[in-house]
Amino acid sequence: MIGGFVRAHLTTLTDQDLDALEALLELPDVDLADWLTGRRSIPEEAQTPMLLRIRASLPQ
Repeated sequence: MIGGFVRAHLTTLTDQDLDALEALLELPDVDLADWLTGRRSIPEEAQTPMLLRIRASLPQ
């Protein structure tokens, strides 16, 4: 999911975006998968602009 987002937006990602992606990759894979697929809601404290951007880019 994240890889697909990166491939689709690679040419427009800023250094700040890449830093935000790197921070996301530090989160547990299980949590990311659940949040991005909608199996669980993204907790407020984890709702970073990048995570929300990736989630919004996925098919509903």
